[in-house]
Amino acid sequence: MTSREKILLPLRTSAPSAEPLPADLPAPAADGTRALADRFGRVARDLRVSLTDRCNLRCTYCMPAEGLDWMPTEQTLNDDEMIRMITVAVEKLGIRQIRFTGGEPLLRKSLEKIIAATKELTTDEGKPVGTAMTTNGMGLARRAQKLADAGLDRVNISLDTLDPELYARLTRRDRLKDAVAAIDAAIEAGLTPVKVNAVVMPGVNEGSITELARFALQKGAQLRFIEQMPLGPPEQWERAQMVTAQDILDELATEFEMTPAEEPRGSAPAALWDVTDLTDDSVTGQLGVIASVSHPFCGDCDRSRLTTDGAIRNCLFSNSETSLRDLMRAGASDDELAEKWAGAMWVKKPGHGIDDVGFLQPDRPMSAIGG
Repeated sequence: MTSREKILLPLRTSAPSAEPLPADLPAPAADGTRALADRFGRVARDLRVSLTDRCNLRCTYCMPAEGLDWMPTEQTLNDDEMIRMITVAVEKLGIRQIRFTGGEPLLRKSLEKIIAATKELTTDEGKPVGTAMTTNGMGLARRAQKLADAGLDRVNISLDTLDPELYARLTRRDRLKDAVAAIDAAIEAGLTPVKVNAVVMPGVNEGSITELARFALQKGAQLRFIEQMPLGPPEQWERAQMVTAQDILDELATEFEMTPAEEPRGSAPAALWDVTDLTDDSVTGQLGVIASVSHPFCGDCDRSRLTTDGAIRNCLFSNSETSLRDLMRAGASDDELAEKWAGAMWVKKPGHGIDDVGFLQPDRPMSAIGG
């Protein structure tokens, strides 16, 4: 497939097509373990852990200029509680991959401690737990090697533009150099493949698509373009005006030869392409597109989410959640926590429903949910 041909996103299952299974939560196995399954046959193996709701940037599509009302410390999980919840997820519920998010996870001073404790755990396959982190990169250049030494495997770094002035307007902070330095430091520390996340917004940075792609390829990083989702200030998102994944692919095809990647996508959110720069065939690599809105992949979702205040969310866009913090602080056993967690996942809806007439944006902003 070349740039002169129409590049289309591969079809994915937007929602499970099978009939729901019986309503009763399955019993645990003989050893007390459970699967984080739902009524549609999906099983969560990937856990997103929000370590804080605080952030040192003020991205326009995420929060207002003055920031948000941060959670009081006593409401958030302390280190021991956080590690316990992660341990329950791995040892009792079959989680194999942990991604640390925020807010900004680098603001958690004990990040290395939590990563090290996580890396000591063993999955139900007898392998070390996979660890990753999504970050804005502020301060990563100073900590990348320490994080790698603690057991962090991979990192995703947010970068929506290479224009310093536009970056400052988007993030309300003049920190582009720090974001670029973070990418370099992550590569040097071996946190590979280093992935760069770019949210594409109409009238803002849609003209930066090919520039960002070329920058990432030259760095040896994997750029993933993300459709803007309704998770920030409501006035910042309009379905009819959004830049779709197809728009992104059409723009990329003007300057890159693109071939769908051969490796199976599985439950990964990004559709990948092997690409070559049409102006310089020595510039090659992979690019990804995450089409959460226009081509949802809910039918393949394998994620569970733990908020910084100890709530379980079975979907990024859910308008309900199950708190485990108070249950844990009241003396619940690991088995009791696992049962409650499994129950929260069992009632997961078939899809996120963004295009439904009755869709309601989650009450929590993205920084409080976790990326």
